[in-house]
Amino acid sequence: MNACLCTFVVVVFSQAADPLPNWNESPRKSALLMFVDKVTSHGSSDFVPPAERIAVFDNDGTLWVEQPMYTELTFVFDRVKTLSAQHPDWKTTQPYQAVLEGDAKTLLAGGMKSISHLIVLTHSGMTVPQFELTVSGWLKTAKHPRFHRPFTQCVYQPMLELMSYLRANQFKTFIVSGGTANFMRPFTQAVYGIPSEQVIGTTFKTKYEVNDGTPQLVIEPAIDLVDDGFGKPVGIGRFIGRRPLMAFGNSDGDYEMLQYTTAGKGLRFGMFIHHSDAEREYAYDRDSHVGRLNRGLDDAAKHGWQIVDMKADWKVVFPRAKR
Repeated sequence: MNACLCTFVVVVFSQAADPLPNWNESPRKSALLMFVDKVTSHGSSDFVPPAERIAVFDNDGTLWVEQPMYTELTFVFDRVKTLSAQHPDWKTTQPYQAVLEGDAKTLLAGGMKSISHLIVLTHSGMTVPQFELTVSGWLKTAKHPRFHRPFTQCVYQPMLELMSYLRANQFKTFIVSGGTANFMRPFTQAVYGIPSEQVIGTTFKTKYEVNDGTPQLVIEPAIDLVDDGFGKPVGIGRFIGRRPLMAFGNSDGDYEMLQYTTAGKGLRFGMFIHHSDAEREYAYDRDSHVGRLNRGLDDAAKHGWQIVDMKADWKVVFPRAKR
């Protein structure tokens, strides 16, 4: 074998051997690899059976972009604009008027009460399949205002690699997000490799109906579980029924999820994604109106949680754009 060919084989082998090729070499990457090795190696004192290998991931800001506002809110505002054709009075009625006029100041002045009202309005009154079709149709054309690419391509390549790596090591990966489960489920299998039944989010009350002989679930205008903050461990207990082994988030809304996860017996792992890359994505933490990370930064060391520096630790942020 000549020298050039030998070098080529070594390089290819090295790339293939690295399960996280778009993570720079750092203590964070080493901690991830070491943890997985310890809990999956037979004979290790930290070995965990495959059935107990549960990893939970926040979605907004952990798996895909959440600035300048949550993707689901962009969907909500677009839906209000679409539905306004049937409601001419919205042009002079708040909070609809603020959405139609792009008046963020007035909308925010209404607080979470106004936002929650719009979410309930745009997410209820239809069957689950009808809503999923609405989301799927929107995602086909909607693009991020800064990156000008579909939101489903504004996902983090290093995190896609991490989830694939964990599944290759017999982990079951779950999304546990403040976003609604019905909004996420239409795309999580194709984008993340996570099936619908492993998506936990804010949920609406639903009712069972038989319409023209067809059984169906109808989304009611009432929220059943807010899957954020203290709600995340509740959602995990309700839908998974097992304390996770690993937890990944990016904001103080994920604090309790990491806290609950790492309080379990044996070796546990918690990690925050710190948005520090204004050039390739966004830089924000303590004072952000979206995805605030304050308490998590202060307490990470105390709890032994890792903090990823997006700018320093990731070779790329997004996957290569699809044509």
